[in-house]
Amino acid sequence: MSTALVVGGGPNGLAAAIFLAKAGLQVTVLEAADEVGGGARSSEAIVPGLLHDHCSAIHPMAVGSPFLSSFELHRYGLTWRWPEIDCVHPLDDGNAGVLHRSVAQTAASLGRDGSRWRLVFGYPAAQFDALSEDIMRPLLRFPHHPLMLARFGAPTVLPASTFARLFHTEQGRALFGGVAAHAFRPLHYPMTCAIGIGIITAGHRHGWAVAEGGSQAITNAMLALLSDLGGQIETGVRVQTAAQLPPADVTMFDLAPSAVAAILADRLPRRISRAYTKFRRGPGAFKVDFAVEGGVPWTNPDAHRAGTVHLAGSYSELAATEREIHAGRMPERPFVLVGQQYLADPQRSVGNVHPVWSYAHVPNGYTGDATAAIIAQIERFAPGFRERIIGCTVRTTTQLATDNDNYVGGDIMTGAKDIRQLVFGPRITLSPYAVGAPGMYICSAATPPGPGAHGMCGANAAQAALNDLARHA
Repeated sequence: MSTALVVGGGPNGLAAAIFLAKAGLQVTVLEAADEVGGGARSSEAIVPGLLHDHCSAIHPMAVGSPFLSSFELHRYGLTWRWPEIDCVHPLDDGNAGVLHRSVAQTAASLGRDGSRWRLVFGYPAAQFDALSEDIMRPLLRFPHHPLMLARFGAPTVLPASTFARLFHTEQGRALFGGVAAHAFRPLHYPMTCAIGIGIITAGHRHGWAVAEGGSQAITNAMLALLSDLGGQIETGVRVQTAAQLPPADVTMFDLAPSAVAAILADRLPRRISRAYTKFRRGPGAFKVDFAVEGGVPWTNPDAHRAGTVHLAGSYSELAATEREIHAGRMPERPFVLVGQQYLADPQRSVGNVHPVWSYAHVPNGYTGDATAAIIAQIERFAPGFRERIIGCTVRTTTQLATDNDNYVGGDIMTGAKDIRQLVFGPRITLSPYAVGAPGMYICSAATPPGPGAHGMCGANAAQAALNDLARHA
């Protein structure tokens, strides 16, 4: 029987392990932490019984993931839940851009911009399941649906700032800009449309779902499936050198490229080692979880029903903020993302005390305390929020990196999503998962299609490994 070793037990490492075990390989996963899951973990914090997601929380790209769907993880306890409204971007005048799962409902809420929103997102949302066969895999190969992909992909090469000009209203511009800012890139850079258009389209097809019982439920379901397939997990095992790697026919690394380069050292071709070592990091996240009595007192009524709330004010303010953090400067009013997962999954709350998840975009490796800035941004759109806080817990950029080795400097995207790294991954190649050493592959979110709990980086890397095994059989 062929053997496989997976170093790193995040969603992509587990996906690779499952894919390989399903193909009949004997799989072992080595995880440095005391528990697997990476960013897809949840735990009680602040108040006993109050459930908080560690990082990954809202899952528009995971709920329709070809990998997760193909393995029917509902049989292992994974249940998706949806809020009434996917996302709200409030403005200072009390209005807001409102993103519904329905394209038509979103368009109706955007007034003058409704027809343009419908024109841009209606067709790709209806075709998203077919599109995902292409966009959830490496882009530089012959697509399954070339004409459909060309129609979808043409606007994704634009800067978000150019695309935002399609919309006449501040609500439309800000709503799109807030989603595009998930890329952690200045919005005037080329291809910053890609992540925004992808998330919005996926959400219009499948919704911005949360996992019942926390994102940990995704990890738990994958662990149960892997166990059924005969896979083994070893936690508390930190691999630092190639000498620590047991012999295996396939070795997968769910790690940042720099970590792979450090482990394999001179086993890597020099040009690949150089590319991995010089892999560019993106800005960081500064995370604060709150216990809030009665929930957040939003001024905008729709925000009370939204699973996600984006806080940045107008599009122009958001764009200026993202430029600042990319330049290494901490803005006074950072872009803050607020998660209200309990609205879709009430079991996360304790009575009238609710878990509110948030993080701010900050410069990579930011050493200050952004807690006050996050509270001020929420208070800006929800006066009286401070008085409702009964406790909070903070994860700085350093703590995020300690919690998860892939999040260097608080970079929860596992690398800057500039044009080169978004399209190719850690190096320019048509084989983004191969590391240049026989039988070894990288499968982290540094590879296509990038971040999220969808597992597709791991599944794609595992398929590449199986193809190589078949060729050399």
